[in-house]
Amino acid sequence: MAKAVTDASFEADVLKSDKPVLVDFWAEWCGPCKIIGPSLEELAEELADKVTITKLNIEENPDTPGSLGIRGIPTLYIYKDGQKVAQEIGIQNISTKSKLKAWIESVVGEGAAAQAG
Repeated sequence: MAKAVTDASFEADVLKSDKPVLVDFWAEWCGPCKIIGPSLEELAEELADKVTITKLNIEENPDTPGSLGIRGIPTLYIYKDGQKVAQEIGIQNISTKSKLKAWIESVVGEGAAAQAG
């Protein structure tokens, strides 16, 4: 299951994580967010050893998306070692679970061998 992140926990849960973290910036009223939500939940289980998948509700936690300049949702960022290394804004490139998984794996590597280097 995707982990809920807040403004207060963002630094510890995302920036200081020892493995890559995907952050889904979303809101309850966002239709496209609801389209990719189930895929993210499934991938949180499937890819748990490679990446931590998190969700940050922008309505409940406006400070972090505001400081990052996020203007539209869904916005997905992938962080490695405290740095943003990839982003997707909107769902046009990640509208299916397979596209979403391919994007994540292209950024974080497909297995332990890819991470070892």
